[in-house]
Amino acid sequence: MSSAPKIRVQDVHKRFGKKRVLNGVTFDVAAGESLVIIGGSGTGKSVTLKCILGLMQPEQGVIEIDGARMTGAPKQQRTALRRKIGMLFQGGALFDSLTVWENVAFALTEGRGKARAEAKPVALEKLAMVGLDEEVAKLFPSELSGGMQKRVALARAIAANPEILFFDEPTTGLDPIVADIINELIVASVKRLGATAVSITHDMASARKIATRIAMLHEGRIIWSGPAADIDHSGNPYVEQFVHGRAEGPIQMQVRAL
Repeated sequence: MSSAPKIRVQDVHKRFGKKRVLNGVTFDVAAGESLVIIGGSGTGKSVTLKCILGLMQPEQGVIEIDGARMTGAPKQQRTALRRKIGMLFQGGALFDSLTVWENVAFALTEGRGKARAEAKPVALEKLAMVGLDEEVAKLFPSELSGGMQKRVALARAIAANPEILFFDEPTTGLDPIVADIINELIVASVKRLGATAVSITHDMASARKIATRIAMLHEGRIIWSGPAADIDHSGNPYVEQFVHGRAEGPIQMQVRAL
């Protein structure tokens, strides 16, 4: 059995104008692992995901999926690698003009050329996995609560049985009870698919629930990485400040005086 990582990110740098966002980000994700990247707003978490997806090209560094390069690869290769990935976007990113089941089936009908008649039973099956029935499938996203929209977005992410799942702030805007339900659904979905997962969040309750390993991104670098169980005794002052939500510590926030 190969010991090569499912995802390899090596010395990745990304800047926008004079602003350096990623400054040598390096980490591996093993097959079947659930890695959660934590860090404050603006630390480069979303940019890291977009670079892995090939939606942004870093100025320096290597990103590989199953040993195949995403960075600098031809468009056809990047597209083929993306087919291994399902993603739950921060805002859900559902299409308002499509019904719930059509949203879930979108990756099948548009991405893989399945006929609607073939795709609909799959969409209904995935909706059932996240606790939504056929009556909900007929509705439009605007008719759903925020928590239900997240469930639909999760069903869409797993519709094509991806090998890799990305979760971008999956519990943003949800109350603690609904957020915990979403976290449990994420854990169950990843386990059912046998997928590798990468999540980004600043919600420590979510990180603790869905991670097997946690890494912290700060000033464009991974400054700590370890098993999720070690997060509360990392020995890293940056991690401890973030995890416990303390204003005092090495992470200094710029606050404009009123």
